[in-house]
Amino acid sequence: MHLLSGGSVVDQKISIKIAGRTFNLTASSPEMEELYRNAADAINRRFTSFTRSHPGKTASDLLSLVALNETVIRLGMQKDLERYKTQEKELERDLDKYFEDSDKK
Repeated sequence: MHLLSGGSVVDQKISIKIAGRTFNLTASSPEMEELYRNAADAINRRFTSFTRSHPGKTASDLLSLVALNETVIRLGMQKDLERYKTQEKELERDLDKYFEDSDKK
């Protein structure tokens, strides 16, 4: 939704192009529009890279490789985030113990 001068809110119709195909979408905010456009740019860059490294593959095959690659990256980031959360909890426990011990002195 985009805010108009009168204070009313309206969804923004946008078009993005992925692998040469145009898609008409509705963005609920300027931030969402930016996310759609950035995602399309990232997909197209990866698609172009796979086009070069896998000549003769169909667009469908290449887009499948893009989806696989992006999902592997996302899952790896989720795993990293969980590890960081665990480390954060361990550090918080260590700090709590340190401060408890220092209060006893």
